[in-house]
Formats: sequence, C-alpha cells, structure tokens
Amino acid sequence: MTTQPDSSSPSSSSPYDVFLSFRGADTRTTFIDHLRNALVGKGIHTFIDDDELPRGEEIKPVLVKAIEDSRISVIVFSENYASSRWCLDELVEILRCKQSKQQIVLPIFYKVDPSHVRNQTSKFGDAFDGLIESKFKDDKEKVLIQSKWRKALTEAANLSGSHFNEGEYEATFINNIIDEIFSKVLSRTSLNVATHPVGIKSRVQDVERLLDVGGNGRCMVGIWGTSGIGKTTIANAIWNAIADKFEGSCFLENVREKSITHGGLIQLQKTLLHKYLGKKLKIHSVAEGIGVIKERLRHKKILLILDDVNELEQLDNLAGVGWFGEGSRVITTTQDRGLLERHGIVLIYKVQMLYDDKALELFSLNAFGKSKPPNDYLELAQRAIAYAQGLPLAITLLGSHLRNKGIHRWRYILDSYEGQPYTGIQKILQKSYDALDNSVQHVFLDIACFFKGETKDYVLQIVSNSKNKVSRDCIEVLIEKAMITIDYGRIRMHDLLEKLGKDIVHEECPNNPGERSRLWSLEDVYHVLTVENSGTTKIKGIMLKFSKPDEIRLHSKCFVGMRNLEIFINRNVFLSGDVEYLPNELRLIDWGGYRCQLQSLPSEFHQVHLADFNMPGGSIKRLGKLKNMLKLTSMDLSGCQFLEKIPDLSGIPNIKYLNLSRCTSLVEVDDSVGCLDKLVQLNLEGCVRLTRFATRLKLKSLETLDLRDCKRLESFPKIEVEMESLRILRMDRSGIRELPPSIEYLTGLRQLDLSGCFNLTRFATRLRLKSLETLNLRDCKRLESFPKIEVEMESLWILRMDGSGIRELPPSIEYLTGLRQLDLSGCFNLTRFSTLRLKSLEKLDLSYCKMLESFPEIEVEMESLWTLNMEESGIRELPPSIAYFTGLRVLDLRRCFNLTRFATRLRLKSLETLYLSDCKRLESFPEIEVEMESLRILRMDGSGIGELPPSIEYLTGLRQLDLSGCFNLTRFSTLRLKSLEKLDLSYCKMLESFPEIEVEMESLRILFFWIRFLSLLSLCLSLSLPLCYIVKMMIVVTNSIVGIFSAFSISNYSSRR
Repeated sequence: MTTQPDSSSPSSSSPYDVFLSFRGADTRTTFIDHLRNALVGKGIHTFIDDDELPRGEEIKPVLVKAIEDSRISVIVFSENYASSRWCLDELVEILRCKQSKQQIVLPIFYKVDPSHVRNQTSKFGDAFDGLIESKFKDDKEKVLIQSKWRKALTEAANLSGSHFNEGEYEATFINNIIDEIFSKVLSRTSLNVATHPVGIKSRVQDVERLLDVGGNGRCMVGIWGTSGIGKTTIANAIWNAIADKFEGSCFLENVREKSITHGGLIQLQKTLLHKYLGKKLKIHSVAEGIGVIKERLRHKKILLILDDVNELEQLDNLAGVGWFGEGSRVITTTQDRGLLERHGIVLIYKVQMLYDDKALELFSLNAFGKSKPPNDYLELAQRAIAYAQGLPLAITLLGSHLRNKGIHRWRYILDSYEGQPYTGIQKILQKSYDALDNSVQHVFLDIACFFKGETKDYVLQIVSNSKNKVSRDCIEVLIEKAMITIDYGRIRMHDLLEKLGKDIVHEECPNNPGERSRLWSLEDVYHVLTVENSGTTKIKGIMLKFSKPDEIRLHSKCFVGMRNLEIFINRNVFLSGDVEYLPNELRLIDWGGYRCQLQSLPSEFHQVHLADFNMPGGSIKRLGKLKNMLKLTSMDLSGCQFLEKIPDLSGIPNIKYLNLSRCTSLVEVDDSVGCLDKLVQLNLEGCVRLTRFATRLKLKSLETLDLRDCKRLESFPKIEVEMESLRILRMDRSGIRELPPSIEYLTGLRQLDLSGCFNLTRFATRLRLKSLETLNLRDCKRLESFPKIEVEMESLWILRMDGSGIRELPPSIEYLTGLRQLDLSGCFNLTRFSTLRLKSLEKLDLSYCKMLESFPEIEVEMESLWTLNMEESGIRELPPSIAYFTGLRVLDLRRCFNLTRFATRLRLKSLETLYLSDCKRLESFPEIEVEMESLRILRMDGSGIGELPPSIEYLTGLRQLDLSGCFNLTRFSTLRLKSLEKLDLSYCKMLESFPEIEVEMESLRILFFWIRFLSLLSLCLSLSLPLCYIVKMMIVVTNSIVGIFSAFSISNYSSRR
C-alpha cells in the first residue's frame, strides 16, 4: 500500500485538514479505521500513512511535507506508540510545526493514561525504554535522542486532549472528536478571495507586516478605503494566510448590515463566542455580551476580522482594546478612517487604487480571459481602465460588460462615458445593469432589495416562479457578469451594486413609494400599508426589516391595490389588523419575524404563483382550501398554536418541505398528505394533540419524517409503495401502539427512533430493513417481543432497547452481522437471550436485567467485543465459552447478587478491568491459566470470595486490587504482583495473616488492611517493604482507627528497634 490522503481534493489552502499520527499495530484496524471513516464521511481531508511495509530508520520526506501542509495534527497515543521510532520522529516534527506554524495539535489518549505518556511510566514507559535499549548502543547518541523524545512526549501530553475512558461508547467518543475537529476545520475554511486576485499578494504582505503575527503583544489593524476598492477581498486573503496560526479565528462579515436589525449586535456577539468556544451561549443584552467576551476570551490567542464596520458602537461592543489574550490580532475593514482612530487603532492600511499594469491585467482577464489584451484592443483597454479610475470593482464589471463584443461596440460604449469623469464609476455600474436582459434585471433588483445573503437555492426557488419568464439561468448570468458571487452557497453582492439596485428602484418614482416596484424602508412601507389606496399595481415586493421592532396597524384593504405583489417578507414588524385580500400573484409570503395575527386566510386565496409560504408562530386557525397551487414547494406553519386541522393538500402536489412542528392544537392532518409524492421533508414534531395522520403513505420522495412528541398519535399509516428515499423516521415519545408490517417498504431507512413510546406493544412481526443503521427502542415499556429478522441486516450497528419490556431476543438476532452496540440495560423482564454469534459486536450492556439468570452460549470467537456490562443483573454463572471474548477489556459484574460461579478458568488476555464488587454469593475466583498482563483493575470488594488462588500471580500488570469488605476471605496466597500500586484489604475480618511478599513490589503506593490481635510492632517487623516506598497503612484495632503511618516512619521505627 502507498502513503496517501483519504479524500480526493483539499478543502483549504493547506493540502490536508488533518494529519493522523498513530501506532499501526495498536489501532490501525480498530480505532483508527473508525476514526478515518468518520473523518472522510464529514468531508475532512485527512492524511494517513497506509504503508504497512517495514520502515527504515528515518522518517519519510513525504511525511514531513504532509505534516507541514496539514492544518491539524491528531496524535493517537496508545500503549505501544512509544515503541516506534517512526512515531516519535513524527511527534517531534508535529511539535516543531506547532511552534513554527502555530499548527493545531490534538492528542488522543487511547487506552493509555496521559500521566504515563507525560512521565513515560508503566507499560507506555516500558515500550519507550525498550526502543531506546534496542536501537541505540552509543551512550552519547542515546542520551541526545532520548532527551529529545522525552521532551516531545511530555509537551504533547500537557496539551489539552481527549482521553478514552473504559466503559465509554467508542462511537460516541469518535463523534465527539469529529465534532471538535470539524469545528476547528470549519472555523478556518478558506474564504473566496476573487476569481482573478490581481495585486492581492502584495497588499496582503503589507498588512501582514503591520500585524506582525509572530509577535507576542496584542495588535489591532484597520483596512481603510472607498467602497469597491477590495477591502473585503484583502481581509479574506489574510484570513486564508494566517487563520491557522491562532487558537481560534472568527470572521464577522457585513457587520454594518447585521448590526442595524434589532438584537443584531447581540447576535454578532453570540456568533463570535460560538466560533471561539464551540458552544451557544444565552446573552440577553449587549452589556452582558461584552462581559462574557472579556471574561471567556481574555487568555485566548485569537484572530478576529470585522468586515464593513461603519459605527464606533460596533467596535466598542465586539472588540474592545485589550479584551483578548496575548498574541491576538483584530482586523477591521471600513470606509471611515476617523472611526478607527477614535477606537484607538493606529495601524491603518490605506488600500490604494489599482493602476497601470495590474489594472490592465485585471481588466484583460475579465474582458479576454487572459492577462494581456490583443494589440488592436490595447488602446481601448487603456481607455476603459481610465474610466474605471483604478477601482477594482469597476474594472471587473467593465471588463465583464465588454467581453465578447466587437471593437466597434467597444468604441460606442466607451464614447458614452466621455465628459463625465466624476460619475464614471456609477456610469459603469449602470451600464452593466442596462446591458442585462429584462428578466435578469428583475432578478438583480430582487437580490439587491431582498435576497442579498440568502442561499442560492432559496432565491432560485422564488425567482424561477416569476411571471416575468425568469429562468434559473439568470443567476448564472449575474455571476458571469461579476454582479454577484456565490460564497458557500449564499449570494453575495457588493455594496455599490446593492446601492445601484435600490437607486434604480427609487428613481422609478421618487415622490410616491406606491408607484415603485419594490419597498424596503420603514417610511415607504408604513405609507402603503396604512393609507387606503396608496398601494398600486406597480408594487412587486415589500420587505419589513428594520433596525428595531415596530408595529404597523394594517388597513384591511391595504393589499387590494397591489394586485401584482409577488414578494412579501416580514422580518421584525408586528402587523395587527385584519386583511381581506392577499394578491394572487404572490410568489413568496415570509411572515416569520413576528406573529402573524391573521386567524384565517382570505376566502379568495388562490395563490397559483406561490412558491414559498412561511408563517411560523402565527395565529392562524384555519387554512381553508388550497387549490391549484402547483408552484408551492415549501410551507412552514411551525408554532401556529391555534391551527386545528390541515385541509386537503391535493391542491399543492409539488410541495417538498412541510413544517407543522409545535402546532399544539393540531388534531388532524388530511389523508391527502400521504399522496404528496414530491414531499421531501415532513415535520410534525411536538404536535401533542395530533390523533390522525393519514391512513396510507405513498411518499416516494420523502427523506425525513418527524413525529416526535405526538403523544396522542396511536397508529402509523399503512405504507402502500416502496419508499426507498426515506432515511430518517423519528417517532420518539409518540403515542404509537404498533408499526404495520408494511414498514418493510422503507427499504432505504437508516435511522428509526421509537424511544419513549410507552404505548408501543408490537414492532412488526418481521424485520427486513437492510439499510437500517440505528434502531432505538429505549423505554418502550410495553414492548415485550422483538421481531424475527428474516434477512441479513449488516448495516445496523446500534440497537438500543434499554428500559424496554423485552422478554427475550430471537435466535435470528445473529443476522445483525454488523451490530456494534447492543444496549439491553434495565430490561427487567428479559429472561432469555439466545446464543451469541455477533462477531462485530463491540459493546454489550445487560446491566439491571434482574430476571436474566443465564448468559447466552457464545458459539464463535467475538474478538471485537471490548466491554460487557452486567451490573446488578440476575446472572447466576458465566459459561466457559466466555473465553471466546478474546478482545474483552471491561467486564462489569458489580452487585450480581445471584452470581455463584464465574467460569472455572480465566483466559481473557485483553481484559483490563474486572468488577466483581458485592457479588455476595461468589465464593471462589477462577484459576488463571495464562498470563493476563493487560488486567489493571480487579475489584472484588464486598464479595463472598473465601480465598484467592495462587494463579493470581499471572496478573502481572495488575495495579489495583480491591478486596475490602470481603468478610469470608480467610486466605490470601503469596504476593508476587510487581506492578501493583494499590491493595485494599480493609474490613476483611476473617483474614488474620498478611500474605507473604516474595518479590520486591516497588510500585505499591497505597495499602489498606484490617488488623486483629496483631501489635503494630509485629506487623512492622513482618513486612519487608523498602524505605523509599510510600505505603499508607490504616491500622485498626477493635474497630477504631489508630493512625495512618508512612512506610518511612514505620521502617525507621523498625531499624531503631
């Protein structure tokens, strides 16, 4: 195999998002394989060394390059990590890049204690020492290399990382790791700079010199210049160049626009904190936000970019002087130099116009697709650049406008600019607009007035339904003409172009807003909505989005004159009053800002052009008839708490997204909902009174169905056709009583959640869902039987039935060949569990299954199983076949009060933790037949153990042995456990003699035991413990504590004696 990355294309300026360093022998086919699949599944570009061939002594140059080119290095420390020179050299290189390139390093301690890595002790230390002894004969070289590696291990172990604790779900642990990595990668995702970034490099270098990123102090830099000169472009490029060098990075774009809305500054503060802390915090005021930012970020080295700031208040509330940790950098882009100076920013970079060769190159790339114009166009190109006055935006637009036009047309267009040197830029912008087709102009104006910053898909959905014969290609035309850009799926438009669009609309009728096509200002909107007959057929769009919430009392006939109204958006205005009429030309009704007071839709509501209907949180009670609404694709009525019934939906056959969540009065949804074959998402979550939801389903396109918390919904509809698109079906905490046999038609289902369905008594009779990945039946108290599995379901990897009423599992459970986690904890009725043949199973939880008396027979080797929890179960004995759990690491049998026999022999070589606490009837411990060096913790406190066999000495790696409260323990054979760190024999009232110690036990640190009828002196003389060992002994005489002594003081007393 070759060294290779795990995805096909990089997601950033760095070739790789993540470099994985690990010890292949320990983790390649288990943890690393799962982690790698999860990373790739999230689209995180990962470098992993897949070379399993014998390695040389030196780290490969390709690995050094991969480490340098990665944004995050993940080090997976495992028990044998330090046995590899290759791994340790990787580690040194990773820490070098952390120091020199501020690369992020995330250590993962996989089944190894961070302190053992930090101090190179225990088995981790043994592996390290073994490498040193075997590889280096020269003492001088040994000292140098050993020192370098020890320093690296200590430094890495001191970093904030993640420790895999025994008993955890490995899948959950990996998901948490992925979330952390994903948030770091996303927060540093490369920003779009420009299609043709001419002249950007030198400008970025100039700003970087001001920033002095390597310096320790705090620094604030302003980027100042006129609109369209490229301030944001420079900021984006700087982000891409330096964001990886900080603990956290945040780019707040469009600060001016976002801060004018009510609560805008608070939302910006929340966004800032979420980027750095990875959690959403509740902030109720700007002042509170300032306090939280200063408190939580004062020690963090961060990069913060505030783009398009126009008020001092914005800086004062988002980035005060001295708020952030040492090494932090704050960059602000603005058109107002005075604003920067008033905030105390003295390092100000003035962005210069683009002239001469660079201007010609940018123009030529847009006009001709190459860096230089043809000779016969050179003079005309220079004229064009002169008109653009060095403004990059104007140069780009003019070049795009002239592209593919003949030389005579060039002369004509450029001649039109003559004599207007001061309005040349505005003229260029206007000319770009004038050259657009009529339909593209309509889309441009819609974006400028309403849709800047919205997703491309959303805008396409709205504009493509216009009666102006707008095609979906209009967006692409605007992109080609450089009038908009698409950044992470959202439409961006320059402020100058936005102003152009709004100016064009204003000039339609400067003195009468009712005669304009689009309205967005408070005064204009207030006028047309409150004054009778002020709105006219000229109005096509209205948006209410103001700096603070307001209230407008609607005139009942306010919309009567606006018969051509296509777009109505209300973001934050309370509209009171009744409306008798809504125009039939509407394409978008987005009444989502404040509760809509309409209790019913107008009787003449025939919206044949409506594409998107959003009225969340409204007061609507009745929808009325929805007829011939063929263009409607999205409807959101979530939180309409007075809505009682959804009528016939056959009049909206093309609906894709239907959100009725939290409609708490909703009782019935018409049967027609089950026949909407274009429906993709249906959300009825939280409809607590819903009793009827269709009787049949034929939703071929449905991907997500959410019926959570529909507590009165008792029956699930019959599925009449194969619904292979459905991926997620959530019915947790619903009132469902049973699932129909037709559930098998959900052939593409991946997630099925029925947890908390207390009324569920029957879950089909057979299970044939081959694509199912997770099945959750937790707390289904009345569900007593599990369906027969009729086909191999290798995709299912999580099955949760904890707290359910399951009585037994069928033999067909063996068809779940890919199952990794099976949770049956708290299944109080479970009495029978058939034979166990689940080779992929990693975690089995049978805790608190009090009626389960016998453990299933294990028929195949199950090497993947690493944790088995049977705490407080009714188990009486474990079968000899438990030896087939060759990979078992954690075995928990605490408080198994019926347990009388724990196998006859113990051969679990991978076992690390064994709990037998409070197993009162367990009187004997099995013979240990092989060396079990992995076992670290053995707890038998409170058990009925009478003696320990001599074979206990095979537990060569045992560190903790707890026998406290073993009232029946009378005999403890000789003590030969060299790795033992803690021994607890307290309250072993029948144990009258301490075991003979036959070897030096230098690791023993803590010793507790009960002494009867022995003097302190005779005890001291009987123990041969070296002076240097810190052993604490609780000496108890007639049930009272006399004292706690150290071995040093006891030994000193002995020597004086």
